[in-house]
Amino acid sequence: MATFTSDGLEIAYDAREPAPGAPWLILVHGFASNRHEGWRRTGWYAALERRGMGFAALDQRGHGESAKPHDPALYGRAAMAQDVLALMDHLGADRVDLFGYSMGSRTALEVALTAPDRVSNLILGGVGDALFTPRETASTGAMAAAMRAADPETLTEPMLRSFRQFADEQGEDREALAACTEATNPPLDPAVLGTLPMPVRVIAGMQDRLAGDPEALAARFAYGKGVVLPGCDHFSAIPHGLTKAAVFDFLDGVDEEEDDVGLWGR
Repeated sequence: MATFTSDGLEIAYDAREPAPGAPWLILVHGFASNRHEGWRRTGWYAALERRGMGFAALDQRGHGESAKPHDPALYGRAAMAQDVLALMDHLGADRVDLFGYSMGSRTALEVALTAPDRVSNLILGGVGDALFTPRETASTGAMAAAMRAADPETLTEPMLRSFRQFADEQGEDREALAACTEATNPPLDPAVLGTLPMPVRVIAGMQDRLAGDPEALAARFAYGKGVVLPGCDHFSAIPHGLTKAAVFDFLDGVDEEEDDVGLWGR
């Protein structure tokens, strides 16, 4: 297991060196997941290796094999973003392509807002315009309570049960996950998204009721485009071939070429 230190915490990661001159792709998993569940098991490692791409995937703090503090104050978006920037520094990567999913998209977006000159292309998966909906104290409290519940069978809300079951299957530290949901973050200002200089792709399943509309979120960026995946929900989208196709087309510039054809005629 490879590790580096960020903010005094040990953070675990996997990495495959890119070819000389080729960019790193940094992968940031979602809540209650980890680098192995979020990226290796879902086929992303294998797909990237087949394409000869260099990539690195970290366990976000509180997850996987990384440090798991129980203090909500250590889980703000800014702190999580600094872990990604620290990984980039550790790898010697000045600029990267950055791909987050669900909670990982929030982290990736914070990285882009904090250090826009260090992100060449930004991919936000499993999110949409619900990103602008303030997280109610009641909902964050419900997720924390679900993580702390002695008996998961007492949970009646399907989404809470899904996340709790997922956390249990991964053997995650549920107290750390509860603390993660209790972190306090300033609301996201939609206007600031338009200042980002990099191309942005927002990808979410048509049946993802957590994400909202990816196209509405993409429209907030100066160079954004949304992709709706038919037949996918929040959990099935990440391993789906449609998601991989959307990501690789974006990084290869294929969809931009298609846009150009549409503008100038066939």
